[in-house]
Amino acid sequence: MTATTISSQAASAGASAARDHATPQSGISRKAIAAAVAGNALEFYDFVIYAYFAVYIGKTFFPVGGEFGSLLAAVATFGVGFFTRPLGGVLIGAFADKAGRKPAMILTVALITFGTLGLAATPSYASIGIAAPIIVVFCRLLQGLALGGEVGPATALLIEAAPPGRRGFYSSWQIASQGLAVAVGGVFGVTLSLLLSPQDLAAWGWRVPFLVSLVLVPIAIYIRRSLPETHGGEQERSGASIVGSVFREHRKILVLGVLATASTAVASQVGNYMVTYAVQVLKLPAALAQGSVLMGGVMTFAFALVGGVLCDKLGRRAVNLVPRLALMLLIVPLFMWLAGAPGAATLLTVTAILAALTAMFGAAGLVQVPELLPIAVRSTGLSLVYAIGTSIFGGTTQFVVTWLLAVTHNPMSPAWYVVAMSAVSVVAMWMLPESRNVDVQR
Repeated sequence: MTATTISSQAASAGASAARDHATPQSGISRKAIAAAVAGNALEFYDFVIYAYFAVYIGKTFFPVGGEFGSLLAAVATFGVGFFTRPLGGVLIGAFADKAGRKPAMILTVALITFGTLGLAATPSYASIGIAAPIIVVFCRLLQGLALGGEVGPATALLIEAAPPGRRGFYSSWQIASQGLAVAVGGVFGVTLSLLLSPQDLAAWGWRVPFLVSLVLVPIAIYIRRSLPETHGGEQERSGASIVGSVFREHRKILVLGVLATASTAVASQVGNYMVTYAVQVLKLPAALAQGSVLMGGVMTFAFALVGGVLCDKLGRRAVNLVPRLALMLLIVPLFMWLAGAPGAATLLTVTAILAALTAMFGAAGLVQVPELLPIAVRSTGLSLVYAIGTSIFGGTTQFVVTWLLAVTHNPMSPAWYVVAMSAVSVVAMWMLPESRNVDVQR
């Protein structure tokens, strides 16, 4: 099945979606929420599982010399996946504003499936030479394209279908589903680390989580076909017109939103990097390192929902600012404690606090920005904010942190990087207006 065919089928789904329209008065059903976040969780699982096994992927596809050589190449390739996110945000975000939310969400699941299949099936560098890393880079680009277009339509649907006073909680399921993806990846990481020898894990074990996700793809597509539609689309407008409108009329929100995303993207990727950090820098066992991923995922799931509830009670700005400031104050002492006494208790505690605070302000940011955009360009605007922010800041985080550790040999490098990016985001969030009481159907 080609991408063109999938796009046509998705558009057909959007054309019939008016029958399934969900009103904010009644709210989206629990089944529809599950459909929205299940596909999102699957896509993020496919994307982030690469980070968990970066050490082994580096050795398989990037035979670069030196202690950090293959790891740098692997995390650089992880970052490559972020740089097609803006393109995905433009193309799929505009498609969602033109044809409807549901067809765009079906398309993204299909696209990421191709990328995941390629990663799981590509032979090693030893088998096919330079073709191996080329294929891996292409697959990461395809995954990034899909994820760049995923967040806008999915979040827009949750916000537009939420009942009054519940938009923060409903949209927080977007971040919570990402935590679920992280947790499931952590379960696979711990299980495989315990069951397989390091040699088997490096040889073929890291491919297993990718293959498992492919089994779930037909289910994700099926349940997404049952989603309601919350926006009839702008059929008379071209995609270029929609994108141009965002840049012309909503430039301030776009710029501030990207800067506000900086700390969310960096803190999230530092959390994903904890497996590599624990093994490479702290010299902790692989099973324990993967356990930190499980902890991070559980805390992200729980505290994203807490952040969503608090958003509805206290407003968006408070939940955006207070956890960011807390992270700025705590992250360096926490990493000092971890570096001075590496072990299960310190690693899991630091990971838990980092994930909890990041999830809270991440959930708040993901509802505030789209609420400030009109419905006609909401998916495109949010897709661009999220994709550009995560590309510039999140996509470079693992490479920058690995490079800083290699150059400075200072285990505090990840913490200081989080502090710097948090300062940027606090200023940006302070300049964005409160959005709790805006009319999202405008």
